Amino acid sequence: MNRISCAKGENYDLAELKKAVALHFDRLGIQIPPDAHVVLKPNLIMRADPQRAATTHPALVEAVAAHLREMGVQRITLADSPGGLYTPSLLKALYETTGMAQAARNQGVALNLECGSRTLRAETGELCKEFEIIDPVAQADFVISLCKLKTHCMTTLSCGVKNLFGCVPGLLKPQLHYRFPNGEQFARMLIDLSQLIRPGLTIVDGVEGMEGDGPTGGHRRPIGCTLAANGADLYALDLAAASIIGLGPDQVPTLAEAVRRGLCPSRVEQVEVDGDPLPRIPDFQMPATKLLDFTGNMPGPLATLVRALRPWLTPHPKVRADDCIGCGRCAQSCPVQTIAMEGGKAVIHPQRCIHCFCCHEMCPQRAIDIKTSPIFRFMSRG
Repeated sequence: MNRISCAKGENYDLAELKKAVALHFDRLGIQIPPDAHVVLKPNLIMRADPQRAATTHPALVEAVAAHLREMGVQRITLADSPGGLYTPSLLKALYETTGMAQAARNQGVALNLECGSRTLRAETGELCKEFEIIDPVAQADFVISLCKLKTHCMTTLSCGVKNLFGCVPGLLKPQLHYRFPNGEQFARMLIDLSQLIRPGLTIVDGVEGMEGDGPTGGHRRPIGCTLAANGADLYALDLAAASIIGLGPDQVPTLAEAVRRGLCPSRVEQVEVDGDPLPRIPDFQMPATKLLDFTGNMPGPLATLVRALRPWLTPHPKVRADDCIGCGRCAQSCPVQTIAMEGGKAVIHPQRCIHCFCCHEMCPQRAIDIKTSPIFRFMSRG
């Protein structure tokens, strides 16, 4: 039976987080040799203050590093590749803003500033047979993934599986979006990637999560726990995290794919939870892109009309020109290069848009909204 650990946590008090981390390691039987090179892989999607809840909180990272030190582990590196360019100067700024630099200093953890990568063969990949992976992860003896529980405009849920997308360097991520623009295909690619990386331990920062138009444009929402799983139970961990915010596996493409491959149970009741019971957060706000398909309940002619109009009804990104600062991060991250900088402002030319919402995800000003048709907003209320 799949097994995970859950520990209550109402705030980011370091002493309490250290206790929770120790419980997770003990319950899951995590043993790491002192001479192992351990890589901590948090979610550092962009330069954002921890209070924004877009990134893994530095207190959790410090608590994990402190526990590794108590285990005698000497070599610990923190590494991630955020969206956009992957350069030493940008990584330095990222670490400082997200609080990772101070957490690393407190525990003597090395911050990765090398921007090399290598191609690894995904032997079990069904859709994607090889990936370019950042060197620290590719060379690690043991990877600990420290993800954030968030909604996501493309994958619905950002948690353990989605966090591993940060193992792909910089601007190679938009290339994968371009290769796999369909949500189902993108999920299959992410499962292939997760099978390649296979973190030895995944810990979910669910003390505070993000709801709404995540993974960066939503709102902070208290959840009140950390979760952890060993190795192959990564998918059961995501299933449990999804259930906390009211999602089933059929609503999360990566979970649906994991269930199809036999990597994940189809019901959260099949997951053994050690420790505290899973919380349940009512009315957790979903992304604007995830409005339900009501056509199955419509009369035939109306359903046919709605399907025909779907290209015009599909949620799409829209720039608020007054708030755009002209930084170009959206254009840089666009897989199909359909965003231009005109008059110092970003302009999205919709003809080629693949609705991956990378622009919305990477905008530091939250100046890109997800626009939905008023028809579907009306039907979602009904």
